[in-house]
Parts: sequence; structure tokens; C-alpha cells
Amino acid sequence: MVNSVTRAIRVEEYGDASVLKLTTIPRPIPQTNQVLVKISYAGINFGDVGQRSGLYPTPLPFTAGGEGSGVIVELGPGVEHGFQVGDRVSFLAYGSYTDYIAVDTGRLGKLPDHVSFELGAAFLAQGLTAVALIEQAYAVKKDDWIVIHAAAGGMGLLLSQLAHRLGAHVIGAVSTPEKAALAKANGAEHVVVIPHNSGYESLEKKVQELTNGQGVHAVYDSIGKSTFESTLNIARRLGTLVLFGSTSGDIPPQSLTRLASKNLKLTWVSLLHYTTTFEEFDALFQKTLVLLDDGALKVQVSKVYEYEDVQQAHLDLQERKTTGKLLLKIN
Repeated sequence: MVNSVTRAIRVEEYGDASVLKLTTIPRPIPQTNQVLVKISYAGINFGDVGQRSGLYPTPLPFTAGGEGSGVIVELGPGVEHGFQVGDRVSFLAYGSYTDYIAVDTGRLGKLPDHVSFELGAAFLAQGLTAVALIEQAYAVKKDDWIVIHAAAGGMGLLLSQLAHRLGAHVIGAVSTPEKAALAKANGAEHVVVIPHNSGYESLEKKVQELTNGQGVHAVYDSIGKSTFESTLNIARRLGTLVLFGSTSGDIPPQSLTRLASKNLKLTWVSLLHYTTTFEEFDALFQKTLVLLDDGALKVQVSKVYEYEDVQQAHLDLQERKTTGKLLLKIN
């Protein structure tokens, strides 16, 4: 019998990292087609920072986090897809900075025995999203030119690996020489160092030089407000803008006619809304596992934070002090 209460990192008001508070809440009870997971590790993402700060408004109060790994300890009524108590799983669900979470089976995947809980928490949101971005949001092809912003971050490294594997020319944008070396080691053919809070003229110049003035076939942009103008400038005619985050803030309102001069395509991707059925989610999950096993995806966990250090984890992420994937150790 699991405990009737559970620890949780709660947000009762929007703000800086100090609003993340450790408290106890009632243990969730799994509802129809849900399972109760005892969490081992939670992934830490920029989306968590956006929720906490109010950039991505979430009804208050709420438990922070959006993904994790652990063990199923209880089944709700009518659980589908063969999940059982004792299964080792990864999941996508809001509220993962806690000991126990009720998860819909449509956002749940079984971990093979050889995949650790650390890797299980690290690859899910970013790994599945990377596969969807590279294969579906814009289908990267051999000899394509693409730009990846934040190329040394957890998502950027995976995107670079996958695009390089497909034979594309990857131009990575990073903020430090150390991050440039990491991006190159993970498939970025060219890297432009853009110090934090600097302009993007150097990136635009490099793109023009490398593509003979044509621009790139696609831009993968998770930054948002500070990069959007440059993203428009560096895309070629009939190019694609793939937006999947706004770590610098929301893009100001735009007229869609701005896309007309180069007949650009624009898409915004969120994995929590990208798949709507278990079958769609599981197809991406299984494909990502194959890529991990084949070595095509190498997830780099740069740091694991203790539960009580969650505020520091958010500070490090916000201040661009990290590379790769960050995890929060729960149990």
C-alpha cells in the first residue's frame, strides 16, 4: 500500500526559481485508463521554467515538471495497452516533480530492461520531439542546409545528431566556445558562437556565405522572441520555420503576410499535443528506442540534481550554464 501523501515541488504563484516550494499533497488516485507511477527521475526542461514564470500560463497552484521515469505501483479502472504493476516506464505528464503521479496510458511507454531510469527520464520529451521535428515537422533530406538554435542544449544535440545522420549540413548557433565544441562533436558541421544577449548578424552572415546567398531549407528555433527576425532572414525561398519553444519570451504578434515574400512555411510543435492517440505516441516511442539502441541518438545527461536542489537546477538552466539534459532525482 503506497503512502496517502506524497512530496511535491509546488508553484503557488508565478515568479523566479524561489517560488518552487517543497511540500506534501494527497497521493493521486489513478482514474479510468490511468496508472500510478512511483517516480525515479524527472526531466528538467525549459518548458518547466516557462510554466513556473507564467510564460506558459498554468492554473495555480500546480506541481512542476512534465516528464519522468519510474515503476507502476497501481492500476486504475480499465487500463489498456497491457500495462501492469511492476512495469518500468517513461511518461509525459504535467506534475512530475513528485514521488507519485497518475498518468494516462496514452502518454506512457515501457522501458526495456537495458534502459536505465536515468536514460528513461532523459530521452522521452526531447528524444520523441527531436524525431518528430526532423522527420515530420520538416522532413530533413540529404544535402539540406539547416540551422539549429541552442545547438548544445539537450534538444539541439539530438537534432544535430539526427540531421547529420540524414546527410544534412547543420549550422549550429551556440553561446560559448565550449558549447561550440560540443555541438561539433554531435554533428554540427558549422557552428556560430553568439554571446548571450548579442545580435544575430554573425549567424546571418555565415548562412549567406555557406549557402551562396540562398538561405537554409529549415530553421529549428526554440528561442522565440530574440531570434525570430533572424530566423525569417536566414530561411530561403520555400523554406520552413520550425518553432518549438520561446525561452527568450513570446514572439510579438505578426502579420502572416511576412511569410509571403519567400513563400515560407511555419509550424509550431509541442509533443504533448503532437500525438493524440496511444498508437501515435507508441510509434514515436518505439522509433526513438531503436535510434538509441543503434547509437544514432546519444542522450547526454549533463547533471543530476538532488530533489532539494530544484531551485538551483532552474537557475542553472535559465542562466545558460548547462548543456545536454538535466534530471531531478526523486526516488
